[in-house]
Amino acid sequence: MFRVTARTVLELGSELISSDAIAFYELIKNGIDAGTKNGITIYFDIVMGRRDYLESKSLILSEMEEQNGDDALNLEELKDELSGRLITEAGESWNNARRLLDEADTYEALLDVLEDINELNSITISDTGSGMSLTELDTVFLVIGTSSRKCEVDAAIANGKSHAPFLGEKGIGRLSAMRLGERLSVRTARVDDSNYNLIDINWSDFDDVSKMIEDIDVKPTQGMKKDDPDYSGTEIRIEKLNADWSEKRVDRLAIDDFSLLVNPLGNISGQRLAVFWNGKRINIRRLEKSFLSHANALVRGKYRMGDDGPKLELRIELNNIGFDHPREINIESVTADILYGALVGPKAKRKRMDKRDIDYAALNRVGSFDFELYWFNRSILRKDKTTGDYQALRNLLDQWMGVRLYRDGFRVYPYGTEDDDWLELDKTALRSKGYALNRIQLVGQVEIGRLQNPQLIDQTNREGLRQTPEEVILKETVQFAVERLRDEMIRITNEQKDTKKVFIADETTTADLEKRMKTAIQSIRKIVPLEHKDVVQELELMREEFVRYVAQARERIADMEKDADQMLAMAGIGLMVEVVAHELTRSAEDALDVLNSLKRKTVPEEIRRRLESLRASMTSISKRLRILDPLSVTGRQRKERFNLDDLLTEALDAHEAQFVRHQVKLNVLLPDRSVQIFAVKGMVVQVMENLISNSLYWMEVEKQRKMSFKPELTISIEDNPPRIRFSDNGPGISQQYKDRIFNLFFSLKDKSHRRGLGLYIAREAAEHNGGALILDPDVLNGEGRLCTFDYLVVGDGF
Repeated sequence: MFRVTARTVLELGSELISSDAIAFYELIKNGIDAGTKNGITIYFDIVMGRRDYLESKSLILSEMEEQNGDDALNLEELKDELSGRLITEAGESWNNARRLLDEADTYEALLDVLEDINELNSITISDTGSGMSLTELDTVFLVIGTSSRKCEVDAAIANGKSHAPFLGEKGIGRLSAMRLGERLSVRTARVDDSNYNLIDINWSDFDDVSKMIEDIDVKPTQGMKKDDPDYSGTEIRIEKLNADWSEKRVDRLAIDDFSLLVNPLGNISGQRLAVFWNGKRINIRRLEKSFLSHANALVRGKYRMGDDGPKLELRIELNNIGFDHPREINIESVTADILYGALVGPKAKRKRMDKRDIDYAALNRVGSFDFELYWFNRSILRKDKTTGDYQALRNLLDQWMGVRLYRDGFRVYPYGTEDDDWLELDKTALRSKGYALNRIQLVGQVEIGRLQNPQLIDQTNREGLRQTPEEVILKETVQFAVERLRDEMIRITNEQKDTKKVFIADETTTADLEKRMKTAIQSIRKIVPLEHKDVVQELELMREEFVRYVAQARERIADMEKDADQMLAMAGIGLMVEVVAHELTRSAEDALDVLNSLKRKTVPEEIRRRLESLRASMTSISKRLRILDPLSVTGRQRKERFNLDDLLTEALDAHEAQFVRHQVKLNVLLPDRSVQIFAVKGMVVQVMENLISNSLYWMEVEKQRKMSFKPELTISIEDNPPRIRFSDNGPGISQQYKDRIFNLFFSLKDKSHRRGLGLYIAREAAEHNGGALILDPDVLNGEGRLCTFDYLVVGDGF
């Protein structure tokens, strides 16, 4: 049988309650769970700050050493110094402290008085809940880790109830008082008690290394008769405080923590929290919904379980993202197959990316949750620096910025604190171009429930949720919503702000202008007097300069077009290199696995040395592949004549190992005669590679989701005009995304592969050859989704 030392209680308190804010939160939760009728009231009665107390103590000790026993010398001056450190707003405590100082007649007495003054400081948390009986103080309050509430919560989950009976269930919240001060006094009573029930704990008693926990005598006692026979509730008083609770610090605690304790956008009401510092009411600000109406964009999400599996409903609104545009509202329904691809992805890929392994079932186990995020464009707020309304908005944004997590309407720490970036918003914003969706521009909350989300459990130390597959799903769902918001912002910007008129280089127009200018100058020369011939000469020089500038402009336009083509080719090659690097990495890892397994075999020493050399070489290759930059400078790609069916065959041969590994049935339909085309071969390959890779990705996702799924890819070539059709039996593409899949940065793949460049580059490459790439709107799979890409290789379009 284990035995527990008394110091273990102190260790538990210091490890499990990591901050003052969490300590208060736990004590407030206890009052709420007790069913308080009038909310929670917190009193800070402070007559001398802890810093002043420590400095005064040091001052007295220093003076005692300097005076060599002459007690009377400078005593009155020292008492005046200590008196000046007292807080006059403390009222009766200030009077008591002054009286104690006046009565001190030696330095030793003054030192004792200082301890008495320090004990006048206190924090009191009171509620009007059910209270505790004398028996409950002994069998519940003094039992660390009591299971009484947990049993009720588990029963509520088992019975399918919609609301948890308690916010807390671990039975360790009472240790929060230890974080705040050395002494704890509890006065409590149930409505049927005639007297108060008391308990006093001096936490310093537990610091004796020689004592076991049973050696500390802590017993509840019965106190005086209740003032009000109908009273029920609990009053917790904490003394010998561990922190300096100035009015400014309490005010900061109210702004940073108490104001955010309850979900400001939730439906919880009646949970009054009143805070007083030396009798003065501290204002706890509330988030006004009128403030949120000034948001430039927002995304609301509802994650629900349905008959067909999980579904995410997104509502994205763009009001004013930085330029004039009509209000945009986009409603999306992200179904189970899309969620699996976007949040889970292929298991092997997550492992290679060193991401925590999650499974498809976690999408169901996570349960229902809601979230809403509001984006404020700080650059707009900065433009009107002198406007009072904008200054007020900036101040509110500074207070409420961040995305917080709430369970059953109450805060889960540390999500959304000043130094917490649990959604990696800052990191993502740094990597992204365009709009910054980072913490300082977002105000939001995520709402979960103890019964709705039983797998989302707090860590015992209150430092966030336990790391589980369900916690990953929660986090990556919100991240996915943020990226969808950014996608929509970029789309609207490209469509409405950055749209430029198509420039058509027409040499006949500039030649005609030149001819007209020349004719006009000749006509002017005939009628202008001789003394003004120099003006005509100046016009002629200007015409020549115009002709020269036009020629230079033509050359520059040609160069820019070449640069654009080069950049497109480089981007496509970069994606292809990444795919090749991925395959080489997998092959290198497989080879290393084989070589490592041979280490355990009995082989001749000479062969062993050679295998070790080979293993070292493969290890080096594997490391180099892992850091390979997927960018490659390509030479200028020129059009050439080649057989399209031969090129497709070569591309498919390169993927043969993948098809075998993923058990893909490949159907290739070629025409009777070879199809010859004149195009840039590299760009045709880019399109084919992207479509093949996308099919492989989504069929792998579908295979992990459905055990009976048999992946099948069908590719056919048609002539007159030359085209390739790609079709697979994967999950397909929802109709709601048919117009967006070619947009820059739009992607529904999992986070590690969500670049949104492949189809955009593929379409650009197709159009470069005079062709086109579309998602065929007339071909649907069994679930009513689009499943076929039509690639017109060369021609005039569809």
